[in-house]
Amino acid sequence: MIAAHMRLLAAVCAALAVLPACTATPSTHATLRVLATPELSGIEPLLADLRNEAGVELQLDMAHGLDAEGALRPGEYHHDAAWLSSDRYFQLEHAASGDSAARPLSTSIMLSPIVVGMKRAAAERLAADGPISWADIAASAAAGELRFGMADPRRSGSGLAALVGVATAAAGTGRALRPEDVTCDRLRGFFTGHALGAGSSAELADGFVAGQSELDALVAPESALLSLNAGGRLAEPLEIVYPADGIIQSEFPLVLLNPQQRDAYDRAVGWLRSEPVQRRIMEQTLRRPIDPDVPRLPQLPAPTGNALYFPDRLEVIDALLADYEDIRIRPPAHVIFLLDFSGSMRGERIAQVRAAFARLTGVGEASFVRFHPWERVTAIRFGGEVLAEREFAVSDPAELAALRNFVGEDAFDDRTAVWSATEHAYGIARRVLAEDPARPVTIVLMTDGINNTGISADQFLSGLAPPGNVPIFTIRIGEADAAELARVAATTGGRSVDVGSDLAALATTFEELRGCR
Repeated sequence: MIAAHMRLLAAVCAALAVLPACTATPSTHATLRVLATPELSGIEPLLADLRNEAGVELQLDMAHGLDAEGALRPGEYHHDAAWLSSDRYFQLEHAASGDSAARPLSTSIMLSPIVVGMKRAAAERLAADGPISWADIAASAAAGELRFGMADPRRSGSGLAALVGVATAAAGTGRALRPEDVTCDRLRGFFTGHALGAGSSAELADGFVAGQSELDALVAPESALLSLNAGGRLAEPLEIVYPADGIIQSEFPLVLLNPQQRDAYDRAVGWLRSEPVQRRIMEQTLRRPIDPDVPRLPQLPAPTGNALYFPDRLEVIDALLADYEDIRIRPPAHVIFLLDFSGSMRGERIAQVRAAFARLTGVGEASFVRFHPWERVTAIRFGGEVLAEREFAVSDPAELAALRNFVGEDAFDDRTAVWSATEHAYGIARRVLAEDPARPVTIVLMTDGINNTGISADQFLSGLAPPGNVPIFTIRIGEADAAELARVAATTGGRSVDVGSDLAALATTFEELRGCR
């Protein structure tokens, strides 16, 4: 009876927040042991009032240091509740676990979008052509022009939200990420600029203050950036950038893990979501109220831009985290582009190849897929024999221009020695691996013709010798032998893409295959 009364009181308080009973001393007291995110900085001063006014003490356990992957395992609960920056990963794990228990009750308490704080010079440079997007940030990072901090997405919910947001914007589908959207190296250029990591937003802010002379930006919750600006520790305040291609919110849900504590949970949620407390949360922590009708502080603009969707499949998040780890530990790849310059490539076909390399070298609209510093690129033009080859240092703008000029040559041949040229490229790959065995090497072969001189595909494959771990990715245009290209790609651990007559897809194909493993 008492429990039912207290739940009713909490509901009324949450709705009206004006009744004297809402601030009266509660008749019962309860304690909730809460697995809490380190991202909850600033909320602690409110907890004494929660205890006094609602009769609920929240004992926050932040010792685990986790807020994303592994912070909370379905069915393995050692606390009464959890208070994370987001429970999306946990909810996906719960759905995939087969746990027969009902999904734990979850209630959002406050909001903070994941945005970017930038030094003014960087913000003005990126905004020269219009509103700043994640693609602009990625292109600037890939060019070596932007060094930023971002929390570790394996430990931090805000870091995971940032990773999902960037990957969703990179996919450009306008929907939640699907497995096919998590491409090989699409985020490597972005993470070229990742110069500072941490396990939480607070640690990230401290690291940025310590290294601010060497850093340009910080990817973090809006509240953390506003607090940093107000703290007097920066040489110059950061411009808050809401990327034009979308953001993801941290909604700080309180999750009930022990159903026997439902009464105390309801009282805590009712108090935390009441209008007076939502205003206090906003004023003290600079997080946004759940209720959109609560007037915002001037530094909290509304709206914040497009909302990006969090993936609804656990395998997508796991693939993103695996890619993040791969980017951290794997050296940048050496990519060997093997380009068919036989006569049939003249006209629109070679024009599309040149357009693809213009995009990869940073010409035109900003993108996630341009070449990035420390990536090594070798380009080979072939016809009946190797016509020309050169390695390019793509960290140098002059070298990028030289690569465009190399592809822009009009020297064509009337024959097509596909597999002799591929054998030549494989020799280059062997030399690269002999010098640096840890460096990934891939060959991207593009052809529109039938092999009509030199060795055959069978002879090429039979001649493969160790290291033999260089994947060949083949791109078929027009009349090229699709079955033969697919067989060589599969045998070497690569894959084949059939562009056919859809030349507009050529640029995207080059971008997606470059540097894949």
